Amino acid sequence: MSEASFNIRRMAPADRLPVAELIFHSTNAWYLAAGRSPIFTGQPRSTALFYDVYHSLPGSVGIVAEDRATGTLIGSCFYHERPMHVSLGIMNVHPDHFGRGVASRMLDHIIAVADRATKALRLVSSAVNLDSFSLYTRKGFVPRVAYQDMYLRVPDAGLGPASPLASRVRPACLADVDRIAELELAVNHIRRDDDYRVFIENRMNIWHVSVIEGTDGALDGFLASCAHPASRMLGPGVARTQEQAAALILAELDRHRGYTPVFLVPVQCAELVRAMYGLGARNCELHFSQVRGHWPGLDGVNMPTFMPETA
Repeated sequence: MSEASFNIRRMAPADRLPVAELIFHSTNAWYLAAGRSPIFTGQPRSTALFYDVYHSLPGSVGIVAEDRATGTLIGSCFYHERPMHVSLGIMNVHPDHFGRGVASRMLDHIIAVADRATKALRLVSSAVNLDSFSLYTRKGFVPRVAYQDMYLRVPDAGLGPASPLASRVRPACLADVDRIAELELAVNHIRRDDDYRVFIENRMNIWHVSVIEGTDGALDGFLASCAHPASRMLGPGVARTQEQAAALILAELDRHRGYTPVFLVPVQCAELVRAMYGLGARNCELHFSQVRGHWPGLDGVNMPTFMPETA
């Protein structure tokens, strides 16, 4: 079938549950085909989280691929234009419609948005899904940082001994937003003030953010986390040092007692990786931070997430 057999359009409110079902079933289908357990459990409507979060963040847009003959949604993707870059979020294609160029067309649409804005386009993509890896690299994305996806069952009573830096960690407040944005600019060379304002306000009752301060009162790191049936995950966050990153991870893990959150650790941060193994964390996947366009590097520890996308 030709590419003209479907069209790309912006998501509408009526797409909320159809998009949730598409995300739920297409993502699980890929994991099952790869011989792994489904990543989403419960009911398909749980993944309406993606629609809800992206439509709560300024600058976020959802697009869908719609079959012209049937009106069925066969693909979906989110993207987010921020002050210094554009981020690509979760992309899904219904398994019955593989081979029609749906993902390629949606990606071309978002590349055009970034190019018109003369901004780099960033994403975090699976290193295991070679189809998506090939799609992105064919379109000009370059893998820049590799991450270990780690998970840890947090005991009901917590993880035990606190970090030596625990006294410097506290919950974030709205007065921290500017300092959080400036810190990420210094470490990751991007900024997204509006995202952190949404996380700290926490109107959806799923977010939490911790910050760590130095002895001089300077902000040395922050880390958010999401607690929702469709995504229980730490991130985004940055820290100046691996020890500070470890203290933030411990603080946010403690918010998930009795659950098993996932978090991404840069593979080159050997000290941090060992510290996570020491807690009992295990690996479940690998991801790459990929960039199409200028990439200024990192000056510290970056801890990305998939919900919402960050790189």
